[in-house]
Order: sequence, then C-alpha cells, then structure tokens
Amino acid sequence: MKYKHVLITGGAGFIGSHLTDHLIENGYKVRILDNLNPQIHPSGKPPVYLNKKAEFIKGNVINRDDLVKALEKIDVVFHLAAAVGVGQSMYQIEHYVRDNCLGTAILLDILANERHTVKKMLVAASMSSFGEGMYNCPKCGSVQQPDLRNGADFKKGIWEPLCLLCKMQLTPIPTDETARLQSPSVYAITKRTQEELLISIGKAYRIPAVSLRFFNAFGSRQSLSNPYNGVAAIFLSRVKNGKNPILNEDGLQTRDFVHIKDLVKVCQLTMESDSANNEIFNVGSGKPTTIREVAKTVLDLCKSREKLEITGKFRTFDVRHCFADVTKLKRLVGWMPSISFKQGMNDVFEWSKNETATDKVDDAMKELETRGLR
Repeated sequence: MKYKHVLITGGAGFIGSHLTDHLIENGYKVRILDNLNPQIHPSGKPPVYLNKKAEFIKGNVINRDDLVKALEKIDVVFHLAAAVGVGQSMYQIEHYVRDNCLGTAILLDILANERHTVKKMLVAASMSSFGEGMYNCPKCGSVQQPDLRNGADFKKGIWEPLCLLCKMQLTPIPTDETARLQSPSVYAITKRTQEELLISIGKAYRIPAVSLRFFNAFGSRQSLSNPYNGVAAIFLSRVKNGKNPILNEDGLQTRDFVHIKDLVKVCQLTMESDSANNEIFNVGSGKPTTIREVAKTVLDLCKSREKLEITGKFRTFDVRHCFADVTKLKRLVGWMPSISFKQGMNDVFEWSKNETATDKVDDAMKELETRGLR
C-alpha cells in the first residue's frame, strides 16, 4: 500500500461518509474533519452512520488551526468540504465563496508554507462548472457547446439550445473533460476555483493532485430534509410528505446520475494510480436521465398516486443537458460504472423507509422567486 493515512474534509457528509467506509474496508486509516453544518446535520452531532473506526475532528476548513491539526501525519487529502447547492449559492454569495474558495486556499497555503507529510491530494470538483454540455447539430453536423440559454427563448417555449449556425435544435452528446467551463452559478464558480487552485499548487510544489468532476451523485445518506440537495432526494422527500414532485421547464432536461458506490471506487482508484496524477476526470454514469424519469421512478417506488407538477418555469442559471464522457477514467485507471440509475434508486428507496423527511422545497422556491431567480 503506497499510502496509509487519509484525511477527508467534509467526511461526515453524504459522499465523505461513504468514502470513509470504503477506504477503511480497504485497509486505510481515515481521519475526518467536518464542521457538522446544521443544514446537513441538524442535531449538531456526528451522524449515527459515521464509521466508528475513523478518527473524527469537529472543525472548519476556514480555521487554519483546525486544518493544521487535521493534516498531522496525513499521506493523502480528499478535499470534499464545501457549501453545496446551486440555487442557494446565488444569494448566499459570501458564504459559498468563503467556505469553498477560502477553505481551499488555507489548506493549500499550509501545504505551501509549513512542514507536512502529504503526498497526494484530490478535490471534489463539479460538473456544474461546465454550464451546458456538448451538442451536435443534426442538420449541419457541427459539434458545439452553446452558451447558456436566454429568457427570450424560454418565453417562446423553446427549451432546447439552438445551433449557432442554422438555428436547428441541437442534440446532446457526451461531454468530455476538454469542454470549456462556463460556470453559470456562484456554486459552479467556487468549484471551478477549487479545482484550479489544487491543480496549480500541486504542480508548483510537486504534490500530485487530482480533480474529480462529480456529476449527479446519489445514494443512501443523502439528506431528505435539505431542499438544496440532489434532485432524486428532493423528489423522494416530496413524495414521502404526500406532495407532488415539482419539475421546472418541461421536465425533459437531463442529468447524469452516478451511484455513490461507483463514485467512491473512482476515488480509491485515482488515489492509488500514478496515471491519475495532475489529471482532471469526469465522474458520471455516461448516461442521460430526464428529470421526468427521476420523478416517475420515485412515484413508482413509493407506489404514490401523486402527479408530476410541471411548472414551465425556469432558472436562468440552469442548463438543459450535460452528461459525462468517462472514456478518460476507463483509459487511465480502468474504471467503468456498474450500477444503473434504477438499481441505485431501489437501494435509495429501501434506505429511505426508516428516514425522516422534512420537505422544505416550497420555502426554498419562494426564496428564489422573491429574488427573481425563478
């Protein structure tokens, strides 16, 4: 084993706790640094599912002393700690920039200026930084990555991006790591910044760095009471509370859902592989799933008679389609996804039976509407 001691910032959260379990099962010693944000951990205490074999430090990545303590005798850092949520980031700007950008900067400042034992670092980046994904025009054959859609088209009921050359409706295709980053939200900008900071400092100080652009991760432990969470968890919370799933636009926009068990395998493989050093990877299933399909899957699993509420409304910072090309992961570290969306949702549903779900989506939407963001 090349490495032994691993630090996971944000390790008490959805992704971090699963990664903790996976690494401990594979013989690693894991330390967690987490501030137990009440939006995710309402009790203010470590969640009951947190692995007892992990060392837990309650602390914040924007506190230098907490990070120095957490980094002691660490070989590898998984930097997952971040404020999460696209919509919320558009009005809690200072909070998102402070936690995501400053927290990353302090971590890297310590590695640049103080003695440490870190030999590799990996960061949770995000597909949201792409903005729109890649498309093909069926008429003129051009491949392009369109700019964000505009309100004038929305008002005409045109949801799909149009070809810049012939104005024909574009067809989405897989998006690879070379696509430009348009970062349509504050959250996306901060995740892009985290990625660029880590890769830059890693190269400068010869600490191998890896950026993992997570697409839509889903699985057990994803809070059912956080309205800024993943859409699958949001829909499940709505239905468990006897409410309709709410879909923006026409519900036919697509996302790429990657199951948490597949995702943590990527984390281990890219940590252990020298071929992954200083690289950026898409981490997704490679398959698009419509938001309608997500909602219908939840309704079917819950045997609910609730109906889809398709609003025809839009958020100016939302993209229409973006799903991953995962060829690079297969080529460099030998990974391919193994769990389908429907398989994964069955697991989520079974887990959710004993979970409390407090639906706060209506309040979150009202907040966006009062600010003219929806």
